[in-house]
Amino acid sequence: MSRPLSQQVVVVTGASSGIGRETAQQFARRGAKVVLAARASDALEAAAAEIDKLGGEALSVATDVASWEQVHSLAAAAMSRFGRIDTWINAAAVSGYGDIASTPVEAIHRLLEVNLLGQIHGVKAVLPLMREQGQGTIIGVSSALGVRSVPLQVPYCVAKHGLVALYEGLRLEEQHAKSGVTVTTVLPGSINTPLFDVAPSWMGVRPAPIPPVYEASVVAQAILAAAEQPRRHVYVGASAAQMAVLQRLSPALTDRLLTLRNQIFVKQQRQQQPDQGESNLQQPRSGPGAVTGSFGTNSKSTSAYTRLIGLHHQRGRVLAAAAAAAVLLKLKARR
Repeated sequence: MSRPLSQQVVVVTGASSGIGRETAQQFARRGAKVVLAARASDALEAAAAEIDKLGGEALSVATDVASWEQVHSLAAAAMSRFGRIDTWINAAAVSGYGDIASTPVEAIHRLLEVNLLGQIHGVKAVLPLMREQGQGTIIGVSSALGVRSVPLQVPYCVAKHGLVALYEGLRLEEQHAKSGVTVTTVLPGSINTPLFDVAPSWMGVRPAPIPPVYEASVVAQAILAAAEQPRRHVYVGASAAQMAVLQRLSPALTDRLLTLRNQIFVKQQRQQQPDQGESNLQQPRSGPGAVTGSFGTNSKSTSAYTRLIGLHHQRGRVLAAAAAAAVLLKLKARR
C-alpha cells in the first residue's frame, strides 16, 4: 500500500519543464518531498524555487538521464537527503521531427538514449532501493505513440513503444518477486509543453502537436493518482485511448485510417513557421524553463475521459471498446 502523498519522497526526472515540472509542483502542493532532476541547471533551480514558494521541500540534482552514472548518483543523492524513495517518475524526454530518410543517425541515437535508455537507467537505479524498502512505485511516462507509431516521429515512437514493453515486463517481474514495488505506465496524447519549441526539425518548418492538445496539469493529475493508488496504466485524453483500442482491434484498419488521413495527419505536425535550427538534443536550452508551450490557444485543461474513465480500468475497457467499434463501423460503411 502506498504512503499518503503528504508523506512521500518523490523523484521526478525531466523536472525542469513540461510534464515533469508540473508534476513536481503538484506533489509539493500535496506535501511531498520532491527531488528534481534535469540537465538544465538554471531551469532546475527555478523549479526548486517555485516549490520553496509553495512551502514544499525540494532537492535539485543536475542529471542527464542518458548517463547511467548520473542517474545512479541521482538515486544516491535522494537517499542521502531523505533516507528513502517512495515514488520514482521517469518523465524526461526529447523529440525530433522528420522522416527516417532525413533524420541523422546521431539524432536517432540520442532520441533512443534519452527516451528509452534514460528510463531504463531510472528503473535500474531505484529498483534495488525499493526492493530493500519492501515498497515503492515506479511511474513511466510513455505516450499514445507508444502503442501506435506515426509519420515524422518514428524514432520517438520506437522509444515510447520500448517503454510499454519495459513496464509490462517489469510489472510481472515485481509481482513474481513479491517485492512490494508497483509499476504504472502513463500514456498521454499531445501535451502543450515547451518540447515543440526546442525539438529539432528536419522538415524545414517547426513542428506542432497532433490535436487535440492538453495541458501538462492533466498528465500530472493522472501521475499523482497513480502514486496514491497504483494501477497498471493510464491513458491521458480520450484520443490516446481510442488510438490504443483501434490498434488492438485492427492494426490493418488503423493503417488504412492513417493512410486516408495521411495528408492531414502530416500537415497537422507542421507549422508554417520556418525552422531556424532550434534543438535541445545535445544541450538544454538556457533560461528559467516553463511548464507550458506555445500551443495553449486551443488546449484543454481537463480531460473528462481521464478523470471518469481512464483512472477506472473496467469502465475504460467497456467504453473505449464501444467507441472504437463505432469508428470501425463508420470506416467500413465508407469503404
